[in-house]
Amino acid sequence: MAIWLSGCAAIVVIAYLLGSFPTGYIAVKQLKGIDIREVGSGSTGATNVLRTLGKGPGAFVLVLDTLKGVLAIALVYWLFDFTSSQNFIPPTVDAQLWEPWIVILTGLAAILGHSKSIFLGFSGGKSVAISLGILLALSWQIGLATAGVFAIVVAISRIVSLSSIVGAIAVSIFMVILHQPLPYILFGITGGLYVILRHRTNIERLLAGTEPKIGQNVATEPEQTA
Repeated sequence: MAIWLSGCAAIVVIAYLLGSFPTGYIAVKQLKGIDIREVGSGSTGATNVLRTLGKGPGAFVLVLDTLKGVLAIALVYWLFDFTSSQNFIPPTVDAQLWEPWIVILTGLAAILGHSKSIFLGFSGGKSVAISLGILLALSWQIGLATAGVFAIVVAISRIVSLSSIVGAIAVSIFMVILHQPLPYILFGITGGLYVILRHRTNIERLLAGTEPKIGQNVATEPEQTA
C-alpha cells in the first residue's frame, strides 16, 4: 500500500515539474535573447511566443506544451499498469475507482505547474495548450472537439483569448454530453475555471473592446502571470 501511494504522490509531483518546464521562456531566450515575460502580454505561452517570434516558434511551443499534458496523463496510466502487474496495488483497493481521481490530480498539478512554474519564480503561461494535451489523453474525442471549438472561434474573431475562454467553457459541456466519469467532469469544470481566471485581464480588454487580434501587439501586463 505504501509503495503504491508513494508512486501516486510521486507522479503528481512529477506532473507539476513537467508542467513547470518553461518551453516558451527557453525558446524566446535562446532565439532572441530576451525574457518573454517582459514583452507582449508577459505570458510564457504559445500565443505570446507567436507575437514575439512568429508562427514557427509559436507552433513549436504549442506542440511541446500540449505534449507535456499528454505525457503527464500517460505517466498515470503507466503507473497503474506497472503497479498492477507487480501486485503493488493492495487487493482492498479498487484501481478502476482510484485511477480517474489520480488522473485529475495529476492533470491539475501539470496545469498549475505550467502557469506557476517553479523554474520561473512561479510565473508562466495561461495553461491552454497543456490543458488541451491533458484532454487529448483523457478522451481524444473531447480534446478534438474542444480544439475544434477553439479553431472556429479564432477563425471568426481572430482573438486567441476569446477562443481559449470559449474552449474552456465547452470542455465541461462535452464532458457531460459524452458521459465522462465524475472525476473527469470535475476536472473539466475546475480546469476550465482556472484557465478563464488566468485570462482575467484579457476579459477586461474584451469588455473594453481593446483586446488585440492575431497579428496585433499588446502592451506588457506583468499581472497576467502573477
